[in-house]
Amino acid sequence: MIPLRDVIPSRTAPVVTVTLIAVNALAFVFELSLREEPRQIFITTFGVVPAEFSWLTVLTSMFLHGGWLHFLGNMLYLWIFGDNVEDRLGHGRYLTFYLLCGAVAAVAHTMISRDSTIPTIGASGAIAGVMGAYFVLYPHSRILTLVPIFMFVEIIEIPAIFFLGFWFVMQLLSGVGSIAMSVQSRAGGGIAFWAHVAGFGVGAVAVFGFKRRRDREYWGT
Repeated sequence: MIPLRDVIPSRTAPVVTVTLIAVNALAFVFELSLREEPRQIFITTFGVVPAEFSWLTVLTSMFLHGGWLHFLGNMLYLWIFGDNVEDRLGHGRYLTFYLLCGAVAAVAHTMISRDSTIPTIGASGAIAGVMGAYFVLYPHSRILTLVPIFMFVEIIEIPAIFFLGFWFVMQLLSGVGSIAMSVQSRAGGGIAFWAHVAGFGVGAVAVFGFKRRRDREYWGT
């Protein structure tokens, strides 16, 4: 399933969401400008390497991506869900919330793969937190979604609570499967599913504390 847009318009300009997308885009363009070996060194230096954990890389890794699909997919999800969450939290709180979710996601991945020397990069953990917040704030929203059905493709509206709930369950099941596979193969790498799970979970919980005071009496539009 590929989300195209949601049905809730923003009441304010999503300046932080747009800025985050722009910074990610600039970082990705810089990555593309590097040759293969310097690029690998760059990613190893600024990505989160669990066996050599650094708080600085927790921040820098959120703005790096491993390829076009990784980058475009993350930015699509951030654009669709980020503007409304920013609307409800306010610009400053939203930025802090975003970075917090990304940090918790990186730490969770490190705890699961503490001996791994493979760098982890991407905004997925932070964006998963934004999705968790959207899940709580806008359960009755609908997501216009591209859905492949056999040999055809349909565009349908899916309730946000089902779209995001399905996404979370898939990440959770994939995370459990990744642990089993890593135990059997003694290998690391791939998608950091537990970072997604942790990011979504902390986002769904932390949003209660980050909501603007005047919004706290309202819930679930």
